[in-house]
Amino acid sequence: MSAIRQKGEAGAGLYASTGKEQGTKRVGMFEVILTRRKRFGWRWQVCDQSGKIFADGFERTRPSAKYYGERALFFLLSQAYLHNRSAAASED
Repeated sequence: MSAIRQKGEAGAGLYASTGKEQGTKRVGMFEVILTRRKRFGWRWQVCDQSGKIFADGFERTRPSAKYYGERALFFLLSQAYLHNRSAAASED
């Protein structure tokens, strides 16, 4: 689940965490932000809680902007998971 908000709306985010034997450490929160652009369409951004942009793009319709923003968020999280998984396998 991701949080999608339009500019000016409050929104929650998605937490990524790393599992350790002693517990779960909270790494950060990511969110997909959709912004309406006059006459041009929709801009999407995947940001962390400090505002750093990890991915962004532009689409003509809101549904396509929502799709591509969530797709980028999924890709970002899946790459972090694969990276952590390969690092754990190399320690064995």
